[in-house]
Amino acid sequence: MQFDIYSFGMISSSTLHILADNFPGADCYSEIKDTYKMVGGEAANSSIVLSKLGLKVKLDGNWLGKNDEGIFTKQILDRFNIDTSRLTIKADYSGVQEIVFADSKTRTIFGTYVQLHDKEDWNTPSSEDIQNSKIVCLDPFFKEESLKTAQLCKSMNKPYVTIDCEYTSEIAKNAEVLIISGEFRGGKYAGCDHRELYLKYREHCNGLVIFTFGQDPILYSRKGEAVNKFEPYRVTAVDTAGAGDSFRSGILYGLLNGWSDSKTINFASALAAMVCTTFPGVLNAPGFQDVLQFIESNGRILE
Repeated sequence: MQFDIYSFGMISSSTLHILADNFPGADCYSEIKDTYKMVGGEAANSSIVLSKLGLKVKLDGNWLGKNDEGIFTKQILDRFNIDTSRLTIKADYSGVQEIVFADSKTRTIFGTYVQLHDKEDWNTPSSEDIQNSKIVCLDPFFKEESLKTAQLCKSMNKPYVTIDCEYTSEIAKNAEVLIISGEFRGGKYAGCDHRELYLKYREHCNGLVIFTFGQDPILYSRKGEAVNKFEPYRVTAVDTAGAGDSFRSGILYGLLNGWSDSKTINFASALAAMVCTTFPGVLNAPGFQDVLQFIESNGRILE
């Protein structure tokens, strides 16, 4: 069966607590104002946003537990008409879980992602599904399986969009688009000059390289081009947890429609900004016309 996006990567259950005040320090207290059960994981969030844009998505990645959290996670994904037939549901298995505490300015995450990485509890990518997709959404976190996905894409001439991996990696080198977040740079390349680091990425990578900086200007270009900047949309953020995943979804949407890099960046930035204005943001992701209206209401045009 043909579909638009094969999404291979991280899926988790997520409990999000909204705090009435700032996140407390040690031995301090903060009141929980609201609590929401939702989905976490980069691939899962991107898949939901892409589905809201009207695309057919098939999701694959790590295993889910045959428990309340795993069943609830699958039910949410199914609700958005995402093809979850590749997901592995295992009895006596907890699955990946995260707890997020968010105040007006920060979000603090506790989870079991490292345990997943140590145990390698994920699927092998499907070559048939890659072949039947138009574009692949790839998380780089699953060691040999993520690398194999990138290699299959290259052999089948299928473009893929990935995030947060080192510039020397094969996954980064052959991506159609590589998105590097400030969070990743701060951890992996602490103290590096971001422009010098950007040029290293562009030297090693064959596709479009994007550095995001939250509300500060985005850097983007391809090898041999001048480095371009894009000013993100300014909004009052309510939930920033899915901003990066939504931005990647906008990039995938632009690629699928054959847009220019500048038009794609514009759309992705607007989409990410809109997701930040509602709670839970990803589950309330906008459709295409909503994004277009948002761009126009900010005095810009999608071109």
